[in-house]
Amino acid sequence: MDAISSYLCMNQALTPRHSCPIKCCSGGSVSRVGLSSPCLSTPAFPRNCARKHSLRVIRASVAVEQQTQKTKVALIRIGTRGSPLALAQAYETRDKLMATHSELAEEGAIQIVIIKTTGDKILSQPLADIGGKGLFTKEIDEALINGEIDIAVHSMKDVPTYLPEKTILPCNLQREDVRDVFISLSAASVAELPAGSTVGTASLRRKSQLLHKYPSLNVLENFRGNVQTRLRKLNEGVVQATLLALAGLKRLNMTENVTSILSIDEMLPAVAQGAIGIACRSDDNKMANFIASLNHEETRLAVACERAFLETLDGSCRTPIAGYASKDEDGNCIFKGLVASPDGTRVLETSRKGLYAFEDMVLIGKDAGKELLSRAGPGFFDC
Repeated sequence: MDAISSYLCMNQALTPRHSCPIKCCSGGSVSRVGLSSPCLSTPAFPRNCARKHSLRVIRASVAVEQQTQKTKVALIRIGTRGSPLALAQAYETRDKLMATHSELAEEGAIQIVIIKTTGDKILSQPLADIGGKGLFTKEIDEALINGEIDIAVHSMKDVPTYLPEKTILPCNLQREDVRDVFISLSAASVAELPAGSTVGTASLRRKSQLLHKYPSLNVLENFRGNVQTRLRKLNEGVVQATLLALAGLKRLNMTENVTSILSIDEMLPAVAQGAIGIACRSDDNKMANFIASLNHEETRLAVACERAFLETLDGSCRTPIAGYASKDEDGNCIFKGLVASPDGTRVLETSRKGLYAFEDMVLIGKDAGKELLSRAGPGFFDC
């Protein structure tokens, strides 16, 4: 079964619903993104004494072309958010397309279009309080449907379990490291933080798991902004520590800021964390074939399993949910799932093992979700 056919099976299994993207976007032709930090090659990311005093905050520069004359029409317009991480993911997609398809390697064949989303505009409130789904995807989806872009590059953890009508998502790039990291100027690990220390995170998933294990800590929930902004706030002493996704730091070449890496047992990742998804219009076979050629099937199946779990739970805007599917040494699927109360006082976990195949993995995710729904009881998933 090829990636597109298999995707259509997944679409039926996950029962798509309608969505109403908000129309509010601004696009431009981006010529380059500067992310000028060397990536550490050692897996443990050893710290040196200098980083105890300050963290290196990388500021990405985006140069936008001002088109003063008629230029060659791009063969592919890639829609993306404008954050440094989103742009890094868009450029990764562009580079893979150029390497795979010779006609796309010509100058000007691929254009990056920046689109501002609701989640980018509203920074004064926690994401859970803004409400709604697709806070970082709605405007990009609308631009895709309206023909303003040809493909959309998303962080899969931001993509709702349903897709808008007239769109498909047949491609996941190979997944990055799914783990979270601990970053602090004063402690080598979460366990070393003094009681009463404040940890900044915009994630209810991280907050609940952190407080479950370390109830003496305080969590600053509205710790919003891109990676660079959060590290700047840490430097300024707004918080004593923060938790971030290792995948994002790797893509930004900023792993020198890592204090320690949290194991899967310490902090179960978000559904689809570290995975990039590429969408196109459902009637655009040319684009579907372009992006299907980039699909990493092992990642796509893991994401399908995790999203089946998430859809079955259908958690509210204030429900911490975590899920991770991986392949063991025997080639089987190992799935771990978790739901929690926002304050961390109640955490429910489950696990499954089965064949690493699409239908089996979707059933694994759904079955795990049904178990946790039953154990949680009525009212657990209400806002």
